[in-house]
Amino acid sequence: MTEKDKVLKELYPEDLLNVSKELTEGEVEFLKQLDDLLETKYRDSINDHWVNATVPEDFFDDMGKLNYFRNPLLFEGREGAKTPSQLFQFFMSYTVARFDVSLVTVLGVHQGLGHNAFLFGGSKEQVAHYIPKLQSHELRTCFALTEPEHGSDVAGGLETTAKRDGDQWIINGTKKWIGGANVSDVIPLFAVDVDTGKPKGFIIRPEQDGVDIDVIENKIALRIIPNTNIHLKDVAVKEEDRLQNINSFKDIAKILYSTRAGVAYMATGAMAGALRATLDYVTQRKQFGKEISKYQLIQEKLAMMQGNLSHAMTLSAQLARMQENGEYDEVATSTAKMMNALRLRESVSMGRGITGGNGILAEYDIARFFSDAEAVYTYEGTHEINALVIGRALTGDSAFL
Repeated sequence: MTEKDKVLKELYPEDLLNVSKELTEGEVEFLKQLDDLLETKYRDSINDHWVNATVPEDFFDDMGKLNYFRNPLLFEGREGAKTPSQLFQFFMSYTVARFDVSLVTVLGVHQGLGHNAFLFGGSKEQVAHYIPKLQSHELRTCFALTEPEHGSDVAGGLETTAKRDGDQWIINGTKKWIGGANVSDVIPLFAVDVDTGKPKGFIIRPEQDGVDIDVIENKIALRIIPNTNIHLKDVAVKEEDRLQNINSFKDIAKILYSTRAGVAYMATGAMAGALRATLDYVTQRKQFGKEISKYQLIQEKLAMMQGNLSHAMTLSAQLARMQENGEYDEVATSTAKMMNALRLRESVSMGRGITGGNGILAEYDIARFFSDAEAVYTYEGTHEINALVIGRALTGDSAFL
């Protein structure tokens, strides 16, 4: 057994099908550093942050210091690569999600939706200016698309408007569920051009006149994340701050397709976190004179949780391979997101059931995964919307409307 194999066995003991074996030594070293950071710095406080709906203060800065876009470790053994491998990106999301779903969502909104809004939607000048600062975490971003009355139907239902007025645009409307807008430096925000009826993208700053942001309270899931409402009243945005390559919903959809795979990865990691939390519990909890891990019915449920995880890991890894080859297919990503989120919901339910009454207490971890799974099931395309994407491909008929 090589040194890399030993580290992988310790880092991912739940990887029964050796999906992680394709990672390079440099990638494994980086992932070990990431896991060590999470466990040593944030393990003791993560449940308190969830209960109190607070963000771990240093998390965003710590992730920036890891330099996960350009760390030399990620290019060792992948000669000629210009970006980290898709398999690495799967395991990075997996590793953070296994620790906490809120933290991986914080990261996913910034490095996925927000970053890609600038990467895909920006002009050459905008990409050159913003992308290095976003990748280093010098700047923080989010993604402002969803509205109070429009989630699944944003393709044709945006009510936030943009009106051209000389060399600037005047924006009015409201956005909802925008994670981290209150702590972002720049916000890619989408509004309908009133003259053309087509959506466009704009770079908004929280301190601008006419921008009012408030945090949504009393959530039962992703409590660590400050989801927000953004209210826009006659907000003036210069033409130079319009994302030049966002001129239709197809342009926005490209961003969504690129990140939907990331949610499939998050769901897989969350399954691993739920399994770990459940195993920790059953090996300590005694009933009728022995640890409950020794009972047949418990072991059957644990086996199902492991089976769901192994299925999701292989599905995610194959999706990563496809994307590594440039195959960004909406049906494939919708299938992975739909199935992994569904299996996550099933797994956390079994884990919560196994842990009995204690399973509703945050101190036992499974309660956090149980609750947060509900958000994963919904965001980046609900189960039903992803099913309709797949159904359209199977039948040739669109059943959206």
